[in-house]
Amino acid sequence: MPAAPRLTEPEIALRLTALPDWTRDGDSIRRTAEAADFPAAIRVVVAVAEQAEAMDHHPDIDIRWRTLHFTLSTHSAGGLTALDFDLAARIDQAVTAHG
Repeated sequence: MPAAPRLTEPEIALRLTALPDWTRDGDSIRRTAEAADFPAAIRVVVAVAEQAEAMDHHPDIDIRWRTLHFTLSTHSAGGLTALDFDLAARIDQAVTAHG
């Protein structure tokens, strides 16, 4: 499958305005979320994993007790693509629903 096209700097800036909990870090976007407790954090991870599998696009996830760190980048494109922002929005939904 060919890589998704990289977004331009103006496209990235515009898409970030719709995702206020996400920040740019070079060729990645990042978000930290707090869950109520460890089981809630795991529920968020499971929900994100299901979305990631459906999209065939997978985030880096670091879990520390109830703190979740998500990082998104399209490695095959060498930067940020629409896939990253689409998955970020789904991660936000999972955090809201399960966190």
